[in-house]
Amino acid sequence: MGFRFTGNWHKRHATAVGVTVVTAGEGPPAPEDLAALFSTCEQLRALVAASGVRLDESPASLEALDQLLPRWRDDAETVSWLGIDAGLYLGTVIVRTVPGAVWELWPNGHPVVRLASGREIVVVEAGHTWAEEGVPELSQLYAEVAEG
Repeated sequence: MGFRFTGNWHKRHATAVGVTVVTAGEGPPAPEDLAALFSTCEQLRALVAASGVRLDESPASLEALDQLLPRWRDDAETVSWLGIDAGLYLGTVIVRTVPGAVWELWPNGHPVVRLASGREIVVVEAGHTWAEEGVPELSQLYAEVAEG
């Protein structure tokens, strides 16, 4: 596949709010390659597994994430990577369950989810907001997207 992540550092409470994908090779990556890359969310999966939550890429798993006690909010480093992983996980659930939704990269390498309507969801930013503030909830964002 030939992907590597580089920090796309936007200043927001002194944490990273994004991720940029740099591709090796010609042309943009295929949506299915992006889906495989973004669905890993290893740190998020490890954190929530310790709380007994299983991430099965369903809308119900987003509700389970919303119910976790936000013990991470006192640790800026954890908030930073958790926000990225939560956003990528939200995008993964959307892509797998909302008809016509696909991963795309903006020209600067920032991953977004494009809906069949053409609307773009900046999921990593949404993940950071959730990790930092808890609102809007991931399940609420999913419901808004799934409704159309």
